[in-house]
Amino acid sequence: MTSTRPAEDPGASAPSVGRPLDDGAALLRAPLWQRLLPIGAAMIVVCLADMVAGRDTYLGALMSVVPPLAALMLFPLEVIISSSVGLVLMVLLTRWDGLGDLQSHRLFQGTLIAYGALTLAAVLISHFRILRTRHLVAVRTVAEAAQLALLPPPEPQVGPVRLAARYVSAADLAQIGGDLYAVLDTPFGVRALIGDVRGKGLPAVRTAALVLGAYREAAYDEPELTGVAARLERSVARHAASGEFTTALLVQFGAAEETIELVHCGHVPPLLVPSVGEAATLDPPDPWVPLGLAHLAAGGPQSWTVGFTAGDVLLLCTDGVIEARGPEGDFYPLAQRAPGLLRAADGDLDVGLAALHADLTSHAGGTLRDDVAMMLLAWDRPPPLEAAAPAEASRADARAVTDRRS
Repeated sequence: MTSTRPAEDPGASAPSVGRPLDDGAALLRAPLWQRLLPIGAAMIVVCLADMVAGRDTYLGALMSVVPPLAALMLFPLEVIISSSVGLVLMVLLTRWDGLGDLQSHRLFQGTLIAYGALTLAAVLISHFRILRTRHLVAVRTVAEAAQLALLPPPEPQVGPVRLAARYVSAADLAQIGGDLYAVLDTPFGVRALIGDVRGKGLPAVRTAALVLGAYREAAYDEPELTGVAARLERSVARHAASGEFTTALLVQFGAAEETIELVHCGHVPPLLVPSVGEAATLDPPDPWVPLGLAHLAAGGPQSWTVGFTAGDVLLLCTDGVIEARGPEGDFYPLAQRAPGLLRAADGDLDVGLAALHADLTSHAGGTLRDDVAMMLLAWDRPPPLEAAAPAEASRADARAVTDRRS
C-alpha cells in the first residue's frame, strides 16, 4: 500500500488521508527558537532602520508589528513576553531619537496605548488559535480512525495478486469521502471492487460503508461476479437515500491466471497496461447502470472476460482522476500518461502509483478538486521468458519518455 501523504515516503504502508493539516498544527510542534525567529528578525530590522534613518526620523512605532506576528506563531504567555521585549526596544528607540518635548510625549503616549491594545488582542488571538488548532488535530485523528475502519489498507499481496492502492480526499480535514475500494481473496478467486458514491460529506460516507459491507458479504457467498453486483444493487436500492447511486467496477482474477472477469456498473473503465504492446481502455461491451438505478433499466449486469497475463498491470480509478483539470481546463490524459509511468517503475506497483499520483497532482496545479482513488493490480509471477526482452525494451522507452516529461 502506498503512502498517502505527499510529505512522506511513497513506499510507506499507510492509507491516504488527503491534504495535510493547516500550518497551525506544525507550529504547535515547532521548537521555540523557530517560532521566535521571524519575530526577533522584525525587531532587529526596526531597530536598524531607526538608527540608519538618523535621530531626526522616528521609526520606533514600527515595533507595533511584533504583537500581530507573535499572535500567529506563539502561545499566549510567549506573546506577552515577546511583546514586552518589543515595548522595551520601542522606549529605547524613543530616547535614542531624543523625543522629549510635550507634543512628542503625547504622541508617544498614544503609541503606547495602541501597542498595549495590540498586545491584548494578540494574546486573545493566540489563545483562540491554539484552541482551534487543537480541535482540528482531534478532528483529523478521529477522521483517520474512521477512514481506517472504512477503508483498511489492503496487504501488498492478496492471494496470487499484487496490488497498490491510494485514496486522497478533496475535503479539507475530513479525510474521508465517497470513493471506495476493496480486494478480497474468496473461494471463487481474488475479487476487487472500486466505486464512487454520488455526492460528498457524511451521506456519501454512509453509502460507501453500506456498499463495502454488502460487498464483503456477497464476495464470499456469490459464485458468479454478476451475482455480487446484483447483491450490491439490492443493498443500495434498499438502504440508500432515494435518488442516491454508486458507480462501481468489479474484477475477478480467475484460477487460470490468464484472464480476468469484469462487471461494469456505470464506473470509469479500467486501463490495461500489458508488459508488451499498447495500453488499452477496457470499455464494457454491455455497460450497466450505477448501483441503485436498476429500476431505470431492463435486464441485469453482464460480465465480460479479458486476457490478463503475467507482467500486465490493471489500473482502476475513480472519476476524480480522469476529470482532474489542468490550468488551461484540459482533463488529465490518463491513457496517454499512465503506461509510461507504470512501465518505468519496472514492476514496482507502489513506485508506479506514487509516480502516477504525483503526475496527476502536477497536472491539476497541485490541488485536486475531487476525491481520488486509484488501484494497481498484477499477477504475482514474472512474465514468460520469451517476453522478457521485449518488455525490458518497452520499459526503457517508457523511462525515456517519463524523463523527458519531467
